[in-house]
Amino acid sequence: MAEKQTGGVQSVHRALDLLERVAQVSDGARLSDLAKEAGLAVSTTHRLLTTLEQRGFVQSDAASSRWHVGQRAFAVGSAYTKQRSFVAPALPFLRRLRDLTRETANLGVIDDGEVITLSQVESREIMRAISPPGGRVPVMCSGMGKAILATWENTAIDRIIDRHGLRAMTSHSLTKRDAVHDEIARIRDRGFALDDEEFVLGLRCVAAVVWGPQGEAACAISVSGLAARLTPEKVAETGAVVKRLADELTEVLGGCAPTH
Repeated sequence: MAEKQTGGVQSVHRALDLLERVAQVSDGARLSDLAKEAGLAVSTTHRLLTTLEQRGFVQSDAASSRWHVGQRAFAVGSAYTKQRSFVAPALPFLRRLRDLTRETANLGVIDDGEVITLSQVESREIMRAISPPGGRVPVMCSGMGKAILATWENTAIDRIIDRHGLRAMTSHSLTKRDAVHDEIARIRDRGFALDDEEFVLGLRCVAAVVWGPQGEAACAISVSGLAARLTPEKVAETGAVVKRLADELTEVLGGCAPTH
């Protein structure tokens, strides 16, 4: 059964849980699978999905018997990115980053212990790394997450470790507090961060922070691609490119790195 909610309206919790599960399946989710994953009866699941469909948040495909995210969900989600004043100005920089590196370019922020991808420009390579907009990654397994964390005080980093832990997504993931602080020190020294197959084996991500007007980390940009292409030698070259474009985007946003 689904976990009992500690507050709020149960039916709303359940409906939103189903919406999130539908969004995670790119080719559509089956009713029976959604019911099983949510710990709900099929009839209850269908009733909740039908209500969401009536409001345009999901849509059903009768031919495949699968459920997909609806246009209304996209409209509501887009409102979030509109509130983030850096998303639209960042797009030309993401395109340049993609063209210069031939890899997928991303923009993300930290949200409740995870990195959420807000915008992306896909690589033109046949084999490419894609964590779609809206996708979430544990902060310590993300190049963008580590780039932002490197701007925080060490005590703040410890607090996020205490609250969210260190999840091992692969054998390369950082699972020790000392290892995290050693990595953060390297990021501060070289100016860019690296996800070295820490979220998905065979994939690397190189990231740099973008500063806001108050000297805060507004977001981060990155390139992600196959480790076979982003070799250790290529990482240093790519890191310099990502940092340069992050600095240029910082200037466009009227941001500045803190002087201390």
